[in-house]
Amino acid sequence: MSETAGTKLPGSPTTLFDHALRLHRLTPGEPLPRNGEPFPDEASHRRRGLMAPDDRSLAGKDAALILDAHFARTSAPPGELADAFHDIYVPTHPNEHLAAAAARADPERVRRTGRWLVRRGTDRCAVTVGLALLAAAGTADDIPLIQTIGLLSHQFGPLAAPAFERLPGGVEALLWLAERVTGWGRVHVVEALCRLDDPAIRPWLLRRACDGDFLNGYFAGKVATVARLHEALAELDTDVEMVDHVGRLLCRMSDCGGMGRTLAHYPHAGVALEAHARRAGSLGPSVERYFTIAVLTQHLTTKSPEAMGCTPAQREALRATYLEVLDREEWTRTARAGFAADERRMRWLADHRAPELRLRAFPDREPAAEEQRRPGPRDRPR
Repeated sequence: MSETAGTKLPGSPTTLFDHALRLHRLTPGEPLPRNGEPFPDEASHRRRGLMAPDDRSLAGKDAALILDAHFARTSAPPGELADAFHDIYVPTHPNEHLAAAAARADPERVRRTGRWLVRRGTDRCAVTVGLALLAAAGTADDIPLIQTIGLLSHQFGPLAAPAFERLPGGVEALLWLAERVTGWGRVHVVEALCRLDDPAIRPWLLRRACDGDFLNGYFAGKVATVARLHEALAELDTDVEMVDHVGRLLCRMSDCGGMGRTLAHYPHAGVALEAHARRAGSLGPSVERYFTIAVLTQHLTTKSPEAMGCTPAQREALRATYLEVLDREEWTRTARAGFAADERRMRWLADHRAPELRLRAFPDREPAAEEQRRPGPRDRPR
C-alpha cells in the first residue's frame, strides 16, 4: 500500500490517514488492532454527544449546506473545511444530501477536496465528508486512499465499501479490505461484495467471508445465497478451508434471527448440513471445529426441524452424526485441553450448553438459577 502524496504540517495533530497507515504497516496482512481505536482525535469526540436528527431525512443536510457554500467560492481551498464539520452531525453511511452536494459541484474540485480531507484530515467528521465526496466522484486513482482510511472500518467502512462498488478494480479493492477488517467493517465490506454478485468473488465468499464474529449473522445467509453454496458442496470433499468456513457459516445461520437469513429460510439448509456433517468428521479435531459442531448440535437438539431448515429425520440423523464426532476420544481430549487452558469457546460450552446436550468432554451440569434463560447468540464468544 503506497502512501498518497501529502504530508502533515509541522506540529499539527496526526492525520487519521497517517494513523491508519502506521498501524497497517505493523500488521500489513491483518485487521488493525482494536479497529484502529482510539483515533488521534479521540479527546475531542469523547463527550461530543451529537445525535442524528429526529427526522432522519434531514441527516446530512447541514454538512451539505457547508459544502455548497464552500464550492460556491471557486478560490476556497480545501483546508478551510478541516474543522468545518466538527460541531454538526455527519452521517457515516451513504447520504443523499452529501451526494447531491457533490453532484452540484465541479467533479474535479469535488475529487480534489475529498482527497485533501481524507489524506490530511485530523478530525473524523471532516474525513467522513471527504470520503463521502470520493464515494460520489472518486476515480480508480483513489482506491489506495480509500483502502487505507477504510482500515479504520468501524467509522469509515460504511462509506469505503460502497465507494468501491462503482469503481473499476473495486472487486479487488474490496477483497483486499475484507481480509483486513472485522466487526461492523466486515459487515459492510462483505455485503458490498454480495451486492456485486461477481462470479470471481464466489470462491472467497465460500472460504473466507465469515470470521466467526457474532455480526457475521447479518451477512451469512447472503453469502450462502450469492456464492451458491448448494452448487459447491461437492468441493467439501477436497477443500479443508471450505469445510471449516461452511461450518462457521451454518453456525451463524442457525441462530441469527432478526439479523439475516436463517437456516429456516434457506432452501438448501438440509443438504448443506448433511454435506458438512459427512466431511467434518473426517478431519482432525481442533478447538474451532469442536465448538462449531457442538453449537450446531445444540441447535439441532433444542430447536425444531423447521427452524434448522431440515426434516425431522434429517435433524435426528445430523444430531447423531455430530454427536458421534464430538464423543470421539481425540476430539474429547482436544476440548478438555482447551477448557484447561481457559479457551473462551470451551469455557462457554462448559458453562452455557443446553442441559440436554451431553458431551463427554464436559461433566453433566444443572443450570444455575441465573442461567435458566436460554443463552442467546450474543452470549457466545466470538
